[in-house]
Order: sequence, then C-alpha cells, then structure tokens
Amino acid sequence: MKDSALALPPFSPNTVLASSSDSIGIDNESKRPRCTSEGHSDESSPMSKRPRTMNPVDTEMALAASLRIKRDPTYYFEDGSCIFLVEDTLFNVHRSRLDNDSSSFGTMFTLPQGGLDTEGRSDENPIVLSGDTASEFRNFLWTFYALPPEISKASENLAKLIDIARVSNKYAFKELETWALNTIHEYVNRKPSPILAAVPAPQSYTFSSLDTVPQTETGATSTIQSTEQLTKLIRLAQMCNHEPLLETMINHLKQLMSSSVQYAYLAMTLADELDIRTLRGVAYLEVMQKAVVVKRTKADAALKSMTQAGGENGNTADSVAGDKEGDVDDEGRLVINRAQQLRLLSGYYRLTGTWERLRITPPSFDHASSCGATWHQHGCTQSWVEFWKEKTKTDAVLALGLADAVGRLKQVHKEYERWGSAPYMHHDCRNAARKAIQEVIKKIEGGLPDFFSEPEGGDEA
Repeated sequence: MKDSALALPPFSPNTVLASSSDSIGIDNESKRPRCTSEGHSDESSPMSKRPRTMNPVDTEMALAASLRIKRDPTYYFEDGSCIFLVEDTLFNVHRSRLDNDSSSFGTMFTLPQGGLDTEGRSDENPIVLSGDTASEFRNFLWTFYALPPEISKASENLAKLIDIARVSNKYAFKELETWALNTIHEYVNRKPSPILAAVPAPQSYTFSSLDTVPQTETGATSTIQSTEQLTKLIRLAQMCNHEPLLETMINHLKQLMSSSVQYAYLAMTLADELDIRTLRGVAYLEVMQKAVVVKRTKADAALKSMTQAGGENGNTADSVAGDKEGDVDDEGRLVINRAQQLRLLSGYYRLTGTWERLRITPPSFDHASSCGATWHQHGCTQSWVEFWKEKTKTDAVLALGLADAVGRLKQVHKEYERWGSAPYMHHDCRNAARKAIQEVIKKIEGGLPDFFSEPEGGDEA
C-alpha cells in the first residue's frame, strides 16, 4: 500500500455538454446544425445555445484540487470495499467493520444501490465526508484495526480519544462513543488530575479566541495543546451529553479560574457558548469580583487602524484599541464584548439589591413550639433582629464587595456560629435561624445564572 497521487482520467475543461432538453448539436457528417424535433434548425432558433466554456480560473482550481487528492498511507487497503474522501485524503476500508453498532454507515449500506458506478466503489466516485479532518477520521478508523495491546494504552493519547468520541457521536457509533468518553473521564479524573498539572500558567498565553489555539510567549507546544484540550473536552462532554465528564471538567475549570481572571473569562465564554448554567453563574461572579472590565467598541477598532497607520505618533491612543476580547490591556483591564458587559451589569444590580433587602430584613424562621410556652416569643425575635443588624455591619462583612451577597452571608454565618448563648432566644429557635441563613445562601448560589441573565424591559432588582 503506497501513498501516491491518483492517476487522473483525460480531462478536457473547454466544453461542458448541454443537457438533452436543449436539443442542440452538430451533425458530424454534414457539419451543419442538427434540426430539433420540430424541424427548425438550431441556427434559426432564438433559444439555440453555444457550448458553454468553464472559466479558466475555475478550471485551474478544479484541476489543482484533483491533483492534491492522495491515498492515506495507513487506511487505504487494496482489498478494501468502501472508499471515503475526507478533505484531500482517500480511505479504503472494509465495509463489514463499519456495518455495526446501528451506525449511520450501517444504515447507508443497507440502502438500495443504483448503477454500477455507485459511490464508494472507486477513487473517482468516493463517499465524501464533510466537517471532519483527515486526521480525525484516521484516528476514528484506528479503533477498528487496533490490536488489543494498543487498545489498552488508549488513554495515553488524549487527543486521539477526543477525535474518536467526536466522530463516533457524529455517525452514531454509540458503543464506541461511550467507550471513548468513559476512557477520557477515567483519565482526567485521576488524582492528581493530569489536566490541571498540564495546563500552563495564565500569563503564558492569551484567551483571545476559543476557536484557535492560544498563543504562548514561550512557544511551548505541550502547554498549547493542554489548554486546547481543556476547551475541547468541555465542548465534547456537552455535545455528547456525558454528565460525569462534564461535571469533572467544570470542577477543574472552577479550580483554575480562582487563580486567574483569564481562566474566569474562558469559563464565562464557554458557559455562554454552550449554555452551561452551573458554570455561567460562578464564572460571571468571579469576573465581576476580581476584574476591571472594559468593552471593546467599533470605535476602538477604528482607533487601532489609525494607530497602526500613524506609527509612533499613535502611541497615545487608548490601549484597548489594540486588544481583542479576552486580553488584559496595558492598564490591567479585561476586554469583553457588549453582551458580557450587560450581563455583568445586570448581575451587579441584582446582587446588590438582594443584599440590601437582606441587610434590612433578616431571614425569617418558624419559632419552635416550645418557644411560646416557656419563652417570650417577642424577645426571641428581637434578639435575632439585633444580632442581624450588628453582624451585617462588621468590618469583615463590609470589606467584601457590595455585590458579593453570598460572601457576606457566609461571613454573617461564621459570626453566628461564634455568637455563643443568646439571651431571650430559645435553643431550638437558634437552630432554625442558622438553617434559615444556610437556605438563603443555597438559594442565591443556585440562582446565580439568573442574576447574570440579560436584562429585559421592566427588569427589577
């Protein structure tokens, strides 16, 4: 089996044959226009057409594309029975190996076949697969021909497993997809996690585009691949609806974003792209609490062009003009888009309003039945209110951000645990009040994604 270019059949680009409905042609013997079925010559007919010619540029492009097509050196078998074209590479594999697992290929192979020149039977008429790369499809085919010792070492190549899972999901190889995803999950869930160990420090690259590999200052390939895999794994888990893998990757990203606002930006952007509620709330809260943000506008783009045109004379331009979304500009501000800015503003407005209401009115609880019998219920309530008014104004609470309602409530809860014996407050009521604080914290944490939803008309805090 050799990797060789295809031997192309003779190709004449100058003439494209007209369809039979045109009723046009030249009599080869008389060299005169043939007559149509109505007896009128083509020459006199107002609908007569000349043979169309291809644009020379289109001809060159088509010929160049044909010349680039090559056979895969590994998975083009001479005795194969089904030929696929992926990008510029031909794969000739055995149909019997793909015709299982209730896959899309199995369904396709059962369809009635037409003429002799059926798709997939020759290099000239392969089954064309779009949306995949040759490398991805090659990794996918590896699972059908790999030996047991190779399969047992599959977890050593995470990039290959990602390709296998993605292509298997696309073509409905459910058992193969499940195997790949479970193997990936087993790998990333190791202690310590190889994903967290391999991801580089946030200062070593930028998060400007989720569709491209981050650029490093050091050029280290391993760090680039690790960060790209982090993003790919979250997208893959969401696409395949693999909850264990998605939960593990979200937890890993939460750990990373606490170390840098740029990881929080990555989490925030992925949460928006994939609509992951459990990630959106904590990511936006992290950015809101730790970052100074700035929105890049169309005017900034124009200013960037002017700065580049002006050379050194444009150095006084606003620093954000040369930065992309996800960058941290020269003034230490995180560059975000308009939608993210609106969500952050909405979250700040709603969370500050929530804290203000809680500061004025403490969480309510039901008094114990024994409170009314042995204690003065009014005194029990008054003691709780006095505690709340005092502890919501401590230095530890005020040191936290105004919108950090959860953080402030947790600090009040710590003060409550240290409160000791409270005069005029029944023991059972104290337990009920403690539970009330915990429930409020849980409710706000669970609703964080809604705090950062886009504002609607008439939205109130």
